[in-house]
Amino acid sequence: MSNRLSGPLHDVSGDAGYDEHPPRMGFFTDTSICIGCKACEVACKEWNNVPEDGISLTGMSYDNTEELGADTWRHVAFIEQPKPVTTTDLGLPGFGPPGTDSYETGVEGFEAPVEDGGVRWLMSSDVCKHCTHAACLDVCPTGSIFRTEFGTVVIQPDICNGCGYCVPACPYGVIDQRKEDGRVFKCTMCYDRLKVGEEPACSKACPTNSIQYGEVDELRQRAALRVAELHEKGVDVARLYGQDPDDGVGGDGAFFLLLDEPEVYGLPPDPVVTTRDLPAIWKHVGAAAVALTGMAVASFLGRRG
Repeated sequence: MSNRLSGPLHDVSGDAGYDEHPPRMGFFTDTSICIGCKACEVACKEWNNVPEDGISLTGMSYDNTEELGADTWRHVAFIEQPKPVTTTDLGLPGFGPPGTDSYETGVEGFEAPVEDGGVRWLMSSDVCKHCTHAACLDVCPTGSIFRTEFGTVVIQPDICNGCGYCVPACPYGVIDQRKEDGRVFKCTMCYDRLKVGEEPACSKACPTNSIQYGEVDELRQRAALRVAELHEKGVDVARLYGQDPDDGVGGDGAFFLLLDEPEVYGLPPDPVVTTRDLPAIWKHVGAAAVALTGMAVASFLGRRG
């Protein structure tokens, strides 16, 4: 079941062995309308029975989970930027801490406070990217990680042997091991819900429609229109991340609209499939093995002579 790239129209489900399958499904997360409510985190934990992992203060602003992990399949990042606010809020999140009077949630034309030393809040709900070319699939020795008929990538914990090969293979640092037994866990895009025609718990719970679930091709079109809309309103910093089928991972099944550089959100600027050079590496290993074997045979024959 191939996991290789084959261009912009790459059929990940077909390559995984599904002769007939539904359209590829995924997430488009529009961070410009995320309000940091964490409803997605809660819904994910409740539906998937994910253990709690963040009820104590971390010192990282309002971020009580800090990053994705075995017990955090959705992570809402809170990013404070000490920037002077000198423009009108064009439907974007506000400029004060959530829950305060200075925080607006997308009111058209709201006049943001104009003062030096203001703080801009960026928020984003991060998740597994369900890559077109998933390196975790390449390195899993047990078949625990598989591609579903929806094009998503799922880990079967009852088959995982805790080897951890997939952890460094992920270019986004998504996959993590539980300390108790070493098994790995991550977002499944609520595969059990997808199979019965329901949307994932996180997007279902999102009150602002920041997390949008649907057919990946349709989501890409919707995302392009949203960026064009924001650019027309003067928000020229808006850009898409992970939607390009020609990037280093063949595009993601979960991609984002960002309001700053990817690094600001803790995302790699140019992710690359970590196993892209494996065929060439194995070819050289094979050639080296043949050469060493030849040398050993020649040495043995020389000694006999």
